[in-house]
Amino acid sequence: MVVTSPVIVWFRQDFRRADNAALTAAVETGAPVLCVYILDEAAEQDAVRWWLGRALELFDADLRQTGGALHVFRGPASQVLPALVAATGARAVFWNRRYDPDGRETDTRLKALLKAGGTSVRSFPGALLHEPWTIRTRTGQPYHVFGAYWRAACQAGHERPPLPAPERIAFATPARSGLPPVMEAGTVGREMRATGWTDGLEEAWRPDEASARERLAQFLDGALDEYARDRDFPARPATSGLSPFLRWGHVTPAQVRQAAVARPASGGLAKFMAELGWREFAWSVLFARPDLASRNLRPEFDGMPWRNDPDAVRAWQRGRTGYPLVDAGMRQLWRTGWMHNRVRMVAASFLVKHLLVDWREGERWFARTLVDYDPASNGMNWQWVAGTGVEAAPFFRMMNPLIQSRKFDPSGVYIRDWVPELAGLSDTEIHTPWLAGGVDGYPAPIVVHEAARERALSAWRALRGPVEEGGYNDAG
Repeated sequence: MVVTSPVIVWFRQDFRRADNAALTAAVETGAPVLCVYILDEAAEQDAVRWWLGRALELFDADLRQTGGALHVFRGPASQVLPALVAATGARAVFWNRRYDPDGRETDTRLKALLKAGGTSVRSFPGALLHEPWTIRTRTGQPYHVFGAYWRAACQAGHERPPLPAPERIAFATPARSGLPPVMEAGTVGREMRATGWTDGLEEAWRPDEASARERLAQFLDGALDEYARDRDFPARPATSGLSPFLRWGHVTPAQVRQAAVARPASGGLAKFMAELGWREFAWSVLFARPDLASRNLRPEFDGMPWRNDPDAVRAWQRGRTGYPLVDAGMRQLWRTGWMHNRVRMVAASFLVKHLLVDWREGERWFARTLVDYDPASNGMNWQWVAGTGVEAAPFFRMMNPLIQSRKFDPSGVYIRDWVPELAGLSDTEIHTPWLAGGVDGYPAPIVVHEAARERALSAWRALRGPVEEGGYNDAG
């Protein structure tokens, strides 16, 4: 009896069969395919850990329908993967590339280690339309302005068509003896459900490839045409809701783009594609600046007199600031692991400008609570709000939460959904409940807008000098 050595596909943030270059290449070798995931206990926590746990369960169930399984191992990948290769006699390892600093470092080290031991290693793109180092200026430098970046990216083209799912996979079944520590695919999901904190996440999301395809189709058939007009209104079902599915690789940008551009050209289509481009831009920035989530890209902000106010930060985290739109967004985040994009900007601006709290506090909280958290978009967007990053909004541009509330949730529909104690107020009163005499159980504003504005501007003036004439914008 001839025993054929398997090949390993190491899944990371690519829980899909379609448009999975690593899986397709492994199948094409003709060898038995061993599908693995390595759980590094230090890698994920909170909302992303919940998503990961459910994704492991559902992807394992999907593979089992075709005769396979997802084999989950526990421990540092730098130790587990070489041990797994040795135990199974795998002749090759395949993976799709990741671009975060820790992932790149681990993959580079593992590739060198495995190749030195005689094991073939092949890696592939797939998480982005353009890999982070490919779109550069004429002098070979990374772009610092999104518009220029996206024009260059569009001119470069998006020619790689998505791959179909392999029609048939010959799965390998490893013997249990000699393997690194193994666990059931459902273990993480059960651990997270036992906390009781994830009930809202369970109601809001099903983290699998089929759900990603369904959500994409619903968006393209419904909200896409009016996306440019409606996307800023949180009470309208106008956004795609694809961000966590893209972050975890249940769907790829190439799949999204192919399906979207097949529709008639419209302002909605152009704006939606630009939002995909903003995600790409964030990854190119992170590739050039691995410290994106921890250091001001504009070093002049290193001397900013941020305030240490744990009580105010806690009120912001729990949706108890007294500003209804901010609180609605923060409660939506806590309940579902997601927040509407317009409200994300308002809530982030409130923390940084109204409370004068270091943007890194907010970045860390979103990293804990967002199911679509990734280090590129999260870090770049927080620096954009704070005025410390590339193409950032000036620090003196403060989003007035009252103006934003009246403009983008004029009837208070979104606020009523997430701050039910205000449901009895009129459409006018709901934006400023303290002017209506207050509501039992709902706090008064933790800071007065005008005073917070002046405090922020004073801090800015101390750092940079007087604000330019006409430069202050309180409309958001």
